[in-house]
Amino acid sequence: MNHPVSLTKPKYILFDLDGTLADSAPDLAAAINAVRTERGLPPVPYEQLRPVASAGAPGLVNAAFHLTPQNDQYADIRERFLYHYSTNIADRTRLFDGIPELLAALRNLNIGWGIVTNKVSKLTLPLIGKIGLGDADCVISGDTAARPKPYPDPLFEAARQLHIRPEESWFVGDDRRDIQAGKAAGTGTLVAQWGYCSNPASWNADYMAEHPSRILELIHTLAG
Repeated sequence: MNHPVSLTKPKYILFDLDGTLADSAPDLAAAINAVRTERGLPPVPYEQLRPVASAGAPGLVNAAFHLTPQNDQYADIRERFLYHYSTNIADRTRLFDGIPELLAALRNLNIGWGIVTNKVSKLTLPLIGKIGLGDADCVISGDTAARPKPYPDPLFEAARQLHIRPEESWFVGDDRRDIQAGKAAGTGTLVAQWGYCSNPASWNADYMAEHPSRILELIHTLAG
């Protein structure tokens, strides 16, 4: 259920990257399957990998190899996955439908926007440059703050860089960790239902948007 009455018009909207702004699952899935190919294993069907794309390396390695970071083989497979991903980081990654229009509309409304992702900076910065997100007002990567999402540290750092209080912003994401981080930081929290999320109703976000255009509708409702 949506609860727009709990939100106020933001000065900035912060977005998760993978599964929120960018449909990066095709390149992430290709990278982890390249590691399986190296080991003489058949590829995992894309349909099984897409839902865990927002979980990054831990989620994809677990989905493809049934390994957790505590396993001795995990570090080597993760390294090979990151190698393949970094060399093909934007082959098939595209912005989700409606995202370019949303970001342009925010500029016209004098609402800034930024990126808060758990992807490390050496991957974040090349990717956003290739897919047209280089004009973000701030870019917070997984290694920018002391702790990544679900901790609030990245959102506190974004607010510091933007010279605002966290509660003057909204955070939009498609993973439970995004909503947990937003709530801990005091931002408005919005679920990007067009992303890779599953069962977001249990996350208790302030608002669930089926399409990027719904965010604009919400802003206009609050402004009216």
